[in-house]
Amino acid sequence: MSSQSAPAHRHSGAPSLAYNLAGIAVLVLLLAVGAAYLVDELGRTSRAPAPSLDDADPILQTISGRELSIPSTWFRYGEQIRNGFTNQIDLRILYSPEGAEAAMPVDITLLPRSRARASAALLDRVYVHQFGEDTLGGVSGLVGKPMLASNGYAGESVWYDALSPNPFVAKCVEPVAPEGAVQCVRTAYLPSGIAAVYTFDATALQSWRQFDTEMERWLGHIGAW
Repeated sequence: MSSQSAPAHRHSGAPSLAYNLAGIAVLVLLLAVGAAYLVDELGRTSRAPAPSLDDADPILQTISGRELSIPSTWFRYGEQIRNGFTNQIDLRILYSPEGAEAAMPVDITLLPRSRARASAALLDRVYVHQFGEDTLGGVSGLVGKPMLASNGYAGESVWYDALSPNPFVAKCVEPVAPEGAVQCVRTAYLPSGIAAVYTFDATALQSWRQFDTEMERWLGHIGAW
């Protein structure tokens, strides 16, 4: 009896093995298709057109009672690309100061004025009371002061124009990762009554005199200035 049952047992395992192999093949195929879609999506993202003053396809948004006409390619986040009222607009433009080798991105967040404090106002009311004794150099026309690490400002510095009644002011933060870049933030009130928060690479400080003029070109184009 045992000699007849053994072959039957071996044959019954063959369909099971074939079924498992087929299942593995389907799984591998699904993973391959998923990976292909992921690569395609990443490729589409990397091919996203750079923002330009010549961009069309405007989105109409109203913030602080002012209607803006913003090209869709300027938006940082896709979920914001819709017409209507809003209380925050996140954009990305290209800053091309005179003499620069390449344009650099500047992130701009537009807010109602009541939701932001201008960097120039923070200089006298907050920053100056947190300065260390050292003075930083390297940016012509700007005074650089490190912030007191003991007060929670480790790795932060403030750069400002000491000769202007309405000075250019930016606070910069050292990167957490060694390969990162120093990032700066400047908040300003626009003539329209909208507040603009600019985030940019610290290398842009070298052309700080052109910064607001260049921002006016971009933001004036959409009606925010």
